[in-house]
Amino acid sequence: MPEPTISCLVGGADAATDDELIALYSVADRRVPWLRANFVSSLDGAGTHAGVSAGLGTAADKRVFALLRRLADVIIVGAGTVRAEGYRGMRLDGASVNWRKAHGLPSEPVFAVVSSNLNFDPAVFDGYPVRPLVLTGAAAPGERLAALSGVADIIVCGEDRVDIQALRQALVLRGLTQLHSEGGPSLFGALIADGAVDELCLTLSPLLEGGDAPRITRGAAEMQRAMELRHVLASDDGTLLLRYTARLG
Repeated sequence: MPEPTISCLVGGADAATDDELIALYSVADRRVPWLRANFVSSLDGAGTHAGVSAGLGTAADKRVFALLRRLADVIIVGAGTVRAEGYRGMRLDGASVNWRKAHGLPSEPVFAVVSSNLNFDPAVFDGYPVRPLVLTGAAAPGERLAALSGVADIIVCGEDRVDIQALRQALVLRGLTQLHSEGGPSLFGALIADGAVDELCLTLSPLLEGGDAPRITRGAAEMQRAMELRHVLASDDGTLLLRYTARLG
């Protein structure tokens, strides 16, 4: 199956290669901490189809999704998304591994799960090439903490809940400055509430979903965060890939 052609409608080429896409999504200085969130939505605002975001994905979305992982130092996911979407044995493709090695990066990004109650199966980490991280609060259940500590490094960020600023600082202190969040909606809501989102990459899938599927964010208090459009990419199947960064001032 051929790769989808992705056209740049704002400030770019008519058809982008992987290298051109990488250039569009790369930050100027990888040493500067940067938190990117990545989501897909239907045209009418649904964040899932049949309970999972993968049901909204298109070929173009999956292509950019893989390239964004290629750029990341750490992939951050909430436990609810881990349970719903299936993250067991996550590995990059060979082209991404080779690209990372050629650019002086570790072969694979670190995988980090965010959870206050640690309600997920430790077996989700089976087969990971890099020892994963669990980001939790000091009040996390002791038995679950003990079970996970054998397969992952535990980082305590806060007390009753995960403190987002502490989370970000802990990862940066480990040299993981390019932070890539893949959801879910509750984690994204917490990131927005704490002003931690530097960038949103949002795919608009050419679908009308209907029903009562959740939005891409939930749980946080009502607020507004001004964002600035950086580019719009269009696939030949009608998919739109939008990149926004936080507006300063």
